[in-house]
Amino acid sequence: MRLKHLLASVAMSATVLAATGAKAVEIEYWQYVFETRVKAMDQLIQKFQAANPDIKVKQTTFPYADYQTKVAASIMAGQGPDVVQLFYGWTDNFISGKMIQPLRASAFPAADIERDFFPIVSAMKRGNDYYGLPTAVRSLALFYNKKIFKDAGLDPANPPKTLDEFVAAAEKTAKRDGGGNLTQAGVTMDMTGQDHQWWREVLIRQNGGQPYTDNDSKVAYNDEAGLKALTFYIDLQKTKKVGQVGFMDEGQAAFRGGLAAMTIDGTFRLGSFNTIKAFEWGVTELPANAKGERSNYASYFANAITTKAQGEKLAAAEKFLAYISSPEAMKVWLEVVGELPARRAAALTPENLANPIYGPFLKGLEYAHTTEFKDEMAQRQVAIDMVNRVLIGGETPKDSLAKAATAEQAILDRAAKR
Repeated sequence: MRLKHLLASVAMSATVLAATGAKAVEIEYWQYVFETRVKAMDQLIQKFQAANPDIKVKQTTFPYADYQTKVAASIMAGQGPDVVQLFYGWTDNFISGKMIQPLRASAFPAADIERDFFPIVSAMKRGNDYYGLPTAVRSLALFYNKKIFKDAGLDPANPPKTLDEFVAAAEKTAKRDGGGNLTQAGVTMDMTGQDHQWWREVLIRQNGGQPYTDNDSKVAYNDEAGLKALTFYIDLQKTKKVGQVGFMDEGQAAFRGGLAAMTIDGTFRLGSFNTIKAFEWGVTELPANAKGERSNYASYFANAITTKAQGEKLAAAEKFLAYISSPEAMKVWLEVVGELPARRAAALTPENLANPIYGPFLKGLEYAHTTEFKDEMAQRQVAIDMVNRVLIGGETPKDSLAKAATAEQAILDRAAKR
C-alpha cells in the first residue's frame, strides 16, 4: 500500500510547488537506445512531470554496446543517472561496482512487491533488499511470416506446435539459389539475439536436462541433454540447411525484411515488428517437444536508483521509480513497446489473454525460467563461441560443449568470489 501512497503524493506536488516557489529538482534517467523504449519513456516522463512539476526528469540514452561502460564511468565520477535501467542479469555487476543502492523499504515494501509483481521480480532481490523494479517483463515466442507460409503450402492459421512440425515448416520455406546460397531462411539463427536463451532454458530442458544447479552457480549442461540440444540447433544449418548464422547480419533484420519464415524473439520486438508493411505476421508459443513438454525464458529490464541519488534527488528518484513501475506506466509500455506488464493484475486481463499477439507470450510466462546470470554478457558470449567453434571452426558439438561448460563455470566461480 505504501507504493500507492508514494504515487498519491505526486498529485500534491503542484500545490506545494506553487505555494513555496521552490525550484524543481532535476534527476537523470538513463537507458540504452531502442526506439520504442525511448519513445515510451518520453511519454512517461511527460505524464510524470505534468503531475509532479517539482521534479524535472532528463532522459539520456546510449548504444547498447557502450551502455554498461558509460553508466559505470559516469557514476564513478559522481555524475550520470539517478535512475538507471539495467538488465536483471547485470544486477550483481552493478551492486559490486557500487552503482546502485537497495530500495528503501519505507518506499518499496517487499511484501507489496511480492504480492503485486510476477515472481521473476525476485531476480532483483539480494538478501532482504530489492535493487530495482521492472516496468515490463518479457518471454519468448515464435514469430512467423504468414505470406511465406501460404506460398509454401502451409496453413498460416496452423503454425508449428512441436519441434518436428517446426523443422518441417522450416524445410518447406527455406530457399537457396543455384549456387546453394541461402536466399530465404526457414528460421533465423542468431545466438547474439535470443537463440542462446532458447538453447539454454528451452531446448536443454526439453531434452530432459537443466542448464544449471545450485542456484545457477554450477553448469549442468555438459551432458547428454545439453549435447542433444546443441546438436539440434547446429543441425538446423549443417544438416537441415534451413538457416544460417550471420544471414542478413541479424535474425530480426532478416524477418523484418521478409527473408525469413520464422524467428524466435521476445515481446520487446513487437513495437518494431508492428511497423512491417510488406507482410502479415503471427505469433505462437515456442514449439513443444514430442511429449508435449514446453519451456520458455522470461526476463526483464529493471529500473534502479543509483548510489549517486542522495537527499532530495533520492526522494525524487523514488517518486519517479514508483510511477514508472505503476499500472498506468505499464499500460503505456505495453501499447508502445509491446512488452508485458510486470504486475500480475495489469498483465493477466481477459483482453490481454485473448489477444492473438500478447496471448502466446503470457502463456509462456506460466512455464518460463529465468536464468540468474552472474555476468550476462560474458555468459552469452560463451554460447556464441560454442556455436561458432562448430559452424566455423569445425569442432564437434561434444568438444565445443565441453569447452563452453568449462569457460562458463570459470565465470560463475569468479562471481562467487566477489
